[in-house]
Amino acid sequence: MNWDLEAPFIEQVQVQPEDIDELGHANNASYVRWLERCAWQHSRSLGLGLDEYQQLNRAMVVLRHEIDYLASAYEGEELQMGTWIVSWDSKLRMTRRFQLLRPGDGVTLLRAYTTFACVELSTGRPRRMPAEFLDGYGKAIVGEK
Repeated sequence: MNWDLEAPFIEQVQVQPEDIDELGHANNASYVRWLERCAWQHSRSLGLGLDEYQQLNRAMVVLRHEIDYLASAYEGEELQMGTWIVSWDSKLRMTRRFQLLRPGDGVTLLRAYTTFACVELSTGRPRRMPAEFLDGYGKAIVGEK
């Protein structure tokens, strides 16, 4: 596969009938769901799932998505969404990079960046990342090309 960066966390995606819009291809909202699912799965793999978020009274929430839709996906296609954590300030913010590939022909369908902020779940207010976030997310930071 022609990943933009080395060693992505990979989430398998299969385009379902409910992903298809009136134009006959996957709707842009489906791509956003796939981004979210991939980010959650990566976080879980780092030991930071919903249970840990609730125990720590902290969560990483989306501030901004920047998405380039490069090619269409169609019903039944098997895709791979890769993600990397490419920057963070080790206090409040973290940025993930995403790439969606179609293994059948190697085409990149999407590139995206999502900026997250750490909030206290009980208040919804910005709060510093706890040590568990620094340990879990910190080990996954990669440099960009």
